[in-house]
Order: sequence, then structure tokens, then C-alpha cells
Amino acid sequence: MKTVIEYRVPYADTDQMGVVYYANYLVYFERARNELLREAGEPYAKMEEDGLMLPVIESYCRHKRPARYDDLLHISAWVGDTSGPRVTINCEVRRGDELLAAGHTVHACVDIASRRPVRTMPDFIERLRKE
Repeated sequence: MKTVIEYRVPYADTDQMGVVYYANYLVYFERARNELLREAGEPYAKMEEDGLMLPVIESYCRHKRPARYDDLLHISAWVGDTSGPRVTINCEVRRGDELLAAGHTVHACVDIASRRPVRTMPDFIERLRKE
């Protein structure tokens, strides 16, 4: 499963150089990741109600081209590697066909009550992997 969302860059997302501030790309990744979970039938709020959370334990973003104020971006997210309690979510930010940034976040599936890692739920991962 691959989720793609549209996002128009507001002026507040840009820096003094007139381009999207580099840290905002991780916020864009989060926007797409939340929609990916929702489309898979497991919104993040429901995960927390079920006693699980997915803290970020690693993030990476390769910046290729700058986005600017009022650009219409297409931000995509899809599941990558999964291993034990870890799940990787890959992301891309595009303006039309042009790749602006690509990267990933790695999450640990954690039980809220014990704050201990737990194996990711196979049915959840299967729903994320569906085309």
C-alpha cells in the first residue's frame, strides 16, 4: 500500500532563503505516515487506544531540490522493512514528477503500559503491505 497526499506549502514553512525549512520534511513524512495508517484501517489514535505507540527511533531525509512557498507537493509513504518490533516507513516528496526529498523513519512498536517493545502485529503489517 502506498499513500499519497497533497500539501500546498504555506509561507510559514519557508526559511529566510525562501525555501522549505529542512526539518519540515520530517513533518511532511509524518503527515503521509498518519494517512497511511488511516488508510490501512489503523489510525494512530486507535493504536494508542489499543495500548500501542510507534515512537520514531531513526529518521533520514535526503534533500535533492528545494520546495518553495505555494508549491503543490505530493507526499507519499509506504511500509519498508519490518523486523521484530521495528517498522520502516519510506517517504518521498515530489513537485509534479520532480523528486525533492526522499527518506524514511524507523519506528519501534511499544506497549504503552510497560514502555517495552513488542513485535509488530502481523495483520497490521499485512494491511500496510497491500497494494
